[in-house]
This record gives sequence, C-alpha cells and structure tokens, in this order.
Amino acid sequence: MNEKSAAIDRAITGPFDISEVSAVQPFIDLGALKVTPRTGLQLRLDIEESSKRLVAATFEIDDSTLQVQVFAAPRSEGLWNEIRGQVAEQVIRQGGSADHVVGPFGPELRSLVPTADGSQRPVRFVGVDGPKWFLRGVISGPAASSDARAGIVEDVFRSIVVNRGTEPLPPRELLTLRVPPQPGTLA
Repeated sequence: MNEKSAAIDRAITGPFDISEVSAVQPFIDLGALKVTPRTGLQLRLDIEESSKRLVAATFEIDDSTLQVQVFAAPRSEGLWNEIRGQVAEQVIRQGGSADHVVGPFGPELRSLVPTADGSQRPVRFVGVDGPKWFLRGVISGPAASSDARAGIVEDVFRSIVVNRGTEPLPPRELLTLRVPPQPGTLA
C-alpha cells in the first residue's frame, strides 16, 4: 500500500480540497482546479492535440512557471511516492539528474533536465496526495533553483483548490479542466 504524501498541515496551508475552503473566496475557476487570483499571475491552458482536451494549467509569475495537473486517486492510498520514482527514472533515462529532497509540500524531486541545445535546466517536481485526488506541479525558471525566488510560486501552488467531484474514476485518471467562465479576468 502506498502511503499518502503531503505536508502534515496540508488542510490548513494548502493545496486544499473544495470542502476545506469558503465558497465566498474569489477563484479563477478551471473546473477541477480553482486558484486564487493575484497580481502578475498569468494563466495558459495546455491542450492535448489528439483529443483537444485540457490536460494542464500553467501559471506564470515572477519569471517562473508552475504547470499543474490533477488526477483521481484512491481514498486510502497515495500516488506521489510511486509517481515520483517514475518521474526520476524518466529524467535520468533522458540524461538528466533527479535528487529526492523534502520540500515545503513533502517529498519532491529537484532535477536537471536536458534541453534541446545540450544544456540542462533546473526543474522541481512537487506533488500532494489529497482526499481522493493527487495534484502534481512542475516548477521551472528561477523558482526551480533559488529558494529566494520559490516563495511566490509555492504560494500559487498552495492556493490551489481541487474540486474532485463525485463521479467514480479510476486512479490516475486526469480530472476535467475547463476554460474559466470569464477568460482574462486575473487580478
């Protein structure tokens, strides 16, 4: 059995389950994901070409990016410990490096990922097992290698609210994202 991986105080510090937040709080509503708007935050939705389905949301702030995806997960087991190992293997197979460290959200990967020009760029892979969901974040840019620059990106990840819904889904099934009702209304 895979144990859940999340900060002990996740329900207080985030990322949150929809049942843990006030309905009056302002959010950018992306369906299964909601995020608190903030000055300087830009949103890009990532679409899978073959299915035309929204598969991820990428937030840009302070010259860094945070790409997030949310998946269905078992009620009693976590996915991050297993997925983190698979991501590390993939990065190493591609010629990069992956260090397992403990960060503000629990275990994470600090990686150097090969680029097209032959260099390597720092990338952080973070994950949180919530109640019946798993949230994965990929941090790149200055926030991936500088603790001083990481705070604002970590705050965006922390502010995410997951709306898992009630539909039965198999573990690792991507939860449905949608275009916000009023595109471009970021604060």
